Amino acid sequence: MTQASTTKESGSKDSGLRRAVDHLPASKIREVANAAMGRDDVLAFWFGESDEATPQFIRDAATRSIAEGETFYAHNLGLPELREALSRYLSGLHRPVSADRIAVTSSGVNALMLATQALVGAGDEVVAVVPLWPNLTAQAAILGANVTRVSLKVQGAAWRLDMAALLAAITDRTRLLLINAPNNPTGWTLTRAEQQAILDHCRRTGTWILADEVYERVFFGAEGQCAPSFLDIAEPDDRLMVVQSFSKSFLMTGWRLGWLVAPPTIMDALAKLIEFNTSCAPVFVQRAGLAALAGAADFVPSLIARLKTCRDTLLPQLAALPRVSVAVPEGGMYAFFRVEGEDDSLAFAKQLVREAGLGIAPGIAFGPEAEGWLRWCFASRNPQRLTEGVRRLAGHLAR
Repeated sequence: MTQASTTKESGSKDSGLRRAVDHLPASKIREVANAAMGRDDVLAFWFGESDEATPQFIRDAATRSIAEGETFYAHNLGLPELREALSRYLSGLHRPVSADRIAVTSSGVNALMLATQALVGAGDEVVAVVPLWPNLTAQAAILGANVTRVSLKVQGAAWRLDMAALLAAITDRTRLLLINAPNNPTGWTLTRAEQQAILDHCRRTGTWILADEVYERVFFGAEGQCAPSFLDIAEPDDRLMVVQSFSKSFLMTGWRLGWLVAPPTIMDALAKLIEFNTSCAPVFVQRAGLAALAGAADFVPSLIARLKTCRDTLLPQLAALPRVSVAVPEGGMYAFFRVEGEDDSLAFAKQLVREAGLGIAPGIAFGPEAEGWLRWCFASRNPQRLTEGVRRLAGHLAR
């Protein structure tokens, strides 16, 4: 009996895809958003982006580039002037980062996939700190890796890392550590001491670190103008790749522009991977990135101040609701909270759409460790939208 006839007789259907791809879960955030399709009365806070448009000076740079005919291929690693500008930008925040360590990518998620493709193959062992934006663990799974999840724990009003559990999970068989801080969805941020302990341990085990630091500027701590970064303590030849993006700190989510910092010895290999994935980021989008960096000193601090106002508007109002507990985020643009008695976050999020006109992301979208929690993106031009959202949630809970 052939495999085809076996499949047919058993009633199942063979898609023909690789098993790892066929079994990828669909986005549960999209599932909630789809429940609001066709409705204009829903206050949406489910996606990880501000409702504020990209600043005009950044948009103008792109339109000028298009008007000047810059519609051709660029270097795989990005425009030299953009890599130099990124070098100056990063070096102003961290230890010096030379341009020969920077690859421009077609979004931050593209940078994450490129790094994972460069490092991980079938059967490799990967450790991930979770809850986590699902793309990171899904990328490793697509490539056939085995992912071990080490969960953050809620302590008091914040999520915390069990350092002993993490270091025990990372052995000399661990190919890659995935870590996102400031974290989406919890707002947890690594301390400098934790970063140093992780880096020292991974040096001993030979493990690569893939650090997703796209929220480093969206930071509300007292340490300075950004969250602690592995770039502050690592050497250029350490087994470290750091991913960054223009999306969050420059309000450029739809532009799909990011970058990757890596050891200079692997940049030629990354250039080949970029060629086989996207060839290059569009030149006019890179021109927008150059304009964003040129205006960063003025624009980014004002944006972070507005986001802090949004955070400080939303969190106390949520915390005042009966049955609601909120984890205080140190970074990122999300309030992560739970409602006592509502343990099925997907069902509850859909119910809020239907009955309260309120759209938030279910915690289960970020892994089983976040089930029962909900993520509310507080990045908004108008904090009154947040207050209205809380009013709708309060009304629903009262009913």
